[in-house]
Amino acid sequence: MNRTEFEQKAIADGYQEPVEVTHPAEMSREPHSHGFDARLLVLGGELRIGIDGNSRRYLPGEVCQVGAGTMHSEQTGRAGVRLLVARR
Repeated sequence: MNRTEFEQKAIADGYQEPVEVTHPAEMSREPHSHGFDARLLVLGGELRIGIDGNSRRYLPGEVCQVGAGTMHSEQTGRAGVRLLVARR
């Protein structure tokens, strides 16, 4: 998915205007949750999301969704990650 498609779909699905976020190389966040639904588009680098003992790697062009209240962990790759993040 490209940036324009992601932005249009996010808005149509009731998400706030997406914002670009960058995380440093090999960053790791322990399991946590948010009070909002999050939809992420990887623009560059790599992001690994762990939910319920399962981990998935996301690369540029891939979209990840994490529902409000879902416990998850995050880890970036060697080059960090650049994301487009939408919340609702």
